[in-house]
Amino acid sequence: MNRRRWDDRGSASAELAVALPAVVVVCALLLGALTAASRQVRLEQGAAQGARLAARGEGDARVQDAVSRAVTGAAAAIGSDGDLVCVTATAPAGLPLPLGELRATACAVGEAR
Repeated sequence: MNRRRWDDRGSASAELAVALPAVVVVCALLLGALTAASRQVRLEQGAAQGARLAARGEGDARVQDAVSRAVTGAAAAIGSDGDLVCVTATAPAGLPLPLGELRATACAVGEAR
């Protein structure tokens, strides 16, 4: 028999088995970050739409509806700053990661009354 004492067969499989969980975790974190970024962009668009509606004189319910249609579970707070009507939208990150709450603020010039 001509066998080597320290055969390398199976070492590539063992290395892959050790590295694969780390690759999966990194991919999951990247996917989570992309999902949170997409949700933030939609929240900003919802806040901008809500600010335009509030500046036109639409009711609070209509502003809240516009924000919650952009991001499910989002809440809107309407305020004013001089001539500007501002909407601050907040929503949970929607991921099981410690990202905290997403927040977006948009302002629009209110109607002259």
